[in-house]
Amino acid sequence: MRLIASVLGLLVIASGVAPAPHARAQRLVYIGTYTEKTASKGIYAFRFDDGTGALTAVGLVAETPSPSFLTASANGRFVYAVNELQTFGGEPSGSVTAFAVDPATAKLTELNVQSTKGAAPCHLVLDKSGRFLAVANYSGGNYSLFPVGSDGRLQAAATVVAGKPADGAGAKALGHMVGFDAQNKYLITADKGLNQMLVFRFDSKSGQLTLNDTPPVMLPPGSGPRHYAFHPSGRWVFTINEQGATITTFAWDAKTGGLTARSSVPTRPAEVKTGSTAEIHVHKSGRFVYGSNRGHDSIAVFSVGSDGALTLVEYEPTRGLTPRNFSLDPSGRWLIAANQRSDTLAVFSIDQKTGALTPAGELTSTPSPVSILFME
Repeated sequence: MRLIASVLGLLVIASGVAPAPHARAQRLVYIGTYTEKTASKGIYAFRFDDGTGALTAVGLVAETPSPSFLTASANGRFVYAVNELQTFGGEPSGSVTAFAVDPATAKLTELNVQSTKGAAPCHLVLDKSGRFLAVANYSGGNYSLFPVGSDGRLQAAATVVAGKPADGAGAKALGHMVGFDAQNKYLITADKGLNQMLVFRFDSKSGQLTLNDTPPVMLPPGSGPRHYAFHPSGRWVFTINEQGATITTFAWDAKTGGLTARSSVPTRPAEVKTGSTAEIHVHKSGRFVYGSNRGHDSIAVFSVGSDGALTLVEYEPTRGLTPRNFSLDPSGRWLIAANQRSDTLAVFSIDQKTGALTPAGELTSTPSPVSILFME
């Protein structure tokens, strides 16, 4: 057996083809959902086989209202969910819930709940230290920041900030995403209502947020920035625009927190005039960008040029209705799309040379999926 293995090893070396890395057999995936007027009761879990792309249902792991976006601590011990509510505690606010993870059963145990101080929270993220959690409140039009204890529990919001219309013309703020830069110096937000990308200076010791000296970055009228993703190099930010159905490439200045628009591409064919975009991700290699189209019900795949400009590779149907969210697995080999209105998850393999997507297996049923969280 050793001789055979040695011969095979020599053949591999001679051919110049490296052996495939050992794939992790199972990976835990959590699914956030909408619970209002749906069959869903909260957060569901699956075991994902990253050798085949198969999903095996674990079931409901936490009952909680409309957990429409999820994130996890770096050590995998805690999961956090926004509860996309219009009222909480008798006030116009949503809530955010902290959970402890049982890795053996995938069950989530609620630790505590806090008011987000703004209605309809729709996105959340931990800072690079894991000591603060930022939340975007959609109809509240603001952003709240929570200190996180070593036990995973959330303290009450320490800071709440909001953007303002650039021209004072009465545009309504609609906070849609929050994220921190690689150096943990800035909080960058996408405001669909103000049609702006806003940058706040972040004090990682106190958790204070201050609007940056650089002016808010306006997008063309009718764009509606929804989500964005940093390139692994840190040089570019890609913003997907919900109403305009475009992706804008920004140059990112890590020193000043400045964003400069460079180029823009449509996310759907020119003949398609209806629908909206939702999620965006950059492949871990930095070579590909993916964006979802609701209505066209597809994932648009782009290659990334040396200047950050995007070139269309393909539009891949998601085999379902309204792909509100999708996620790439940590290996970069798989993509799972959440078809909200057809209650399905669709798995695709990723061509590592071209970025193109290939459907893998049958659709998996789950009620009203709107967020996909791969655990490391």
